[in-house]
Amino acid sequence: MKKTIRIGTRDSELALWQANTVKSKLETLGYSTELVPVKAQGDLILDKPLYEMGITGIFTKTLDIAMINGMVDIAVHSMKDVPTLLPRGIVQTAVLERATSQDILVTEADTEIDFEKVCTIATGSLRRQAQWLHRYPNHKHVDLRGNVNTRLQKLKDNQWQGAIFAKAGLERLGFVSEANIKNTSFAGFGEDLDWMIPAPAQGAMVIVAMENDAFSIEATSKLNHFSSEICTHIEREFLNTLEGGCTAPIGALAEIVKDKILFKGCLFSLDGKEMLEIERSVNTVDYKGFGKECATYILKNGGKELMAKIKKLTGK
Repeated sequence: MKKTIRIGTRDSELALWQANTVKSKLETLGYSTELVPVKAQGDLILDKPLYEMGITGIFTKTLDIAMINGMVDIAVHSMKDVPTLLPRGIVQTAVLERATSQDILVTEADTEIDFEKVCTIATGSLRRQAQWLHRYPNHKHVDLRGNVNTRLQKLKDNQWQGAIFAKAGLERLGFVSEANIKNTSFAGFGEDLDWMIPAPAQGAMVIVAMENDAFSIEATSKLNHFSSEICTHIEREFLNTLEGGCTAPIGALAEIVKDKILFKGCLFSLDGKEMLEIERSVNTVDYKGFGKECATYILKNGGKELMAKIKKLTGK
């Protein structure tokens, strides 16, 4: 029986862009679809850092419930927001071809930062904060929450020297081209932070469905990009083994080069002073368990103690 696939999504502009991308791809394959926007709790609470909310999957929980209750058939997420362990009954069906995983520093128009001086950099990410402070220990940071447009406006309205964004999100909404911010209400400049290790699965979009929904699973699995699936699997396995989630400054990036997977992973202290990192490669066919192997190395070489300190400081 053919049915209309109801696509659950957050109602932010970026989430809708992602859901509409999946909608278009499914309709190109001949499927009937319908968007069902749902406001997530993470979009409603903007005055607390993510790690203080005490909820794993703050941006995905509402959609999980909607899917379990039969309100939607599939959900589309930014993969970095998705917990490494999915709720019972929900399965990953596809990882779309990944966009850039880089972070980008956005400043006001015509602003040139003197990094030797004390600067204030805005970010709601412990990972970005720790890596920035590791490189620039004399700088200050402020928390920055909200959707892309809200964060850009906050940067415009405050006297901060810059704010850090995922470049993929800015590209998808048309703000970035050749690293320039093109929005008429916010003219600024973007500097690629190629030294900053991204969040696991940053830049990737994932589709999930109920495990007993064979129709939706078969339809959406046709959108899977195998190389992106492998790389994000390794990064999320690394994260899961370290038990990071939103409570620890963890970065991970896997890339396929010819028949090899190149991996970089890191764990920082909250203040950026301590850094544990690993850089390894493996044959592509041997990718299973590689993320866990890399995380185990970190844990055995100071990571276990550092994670204990982080959990004590964050209360998680």
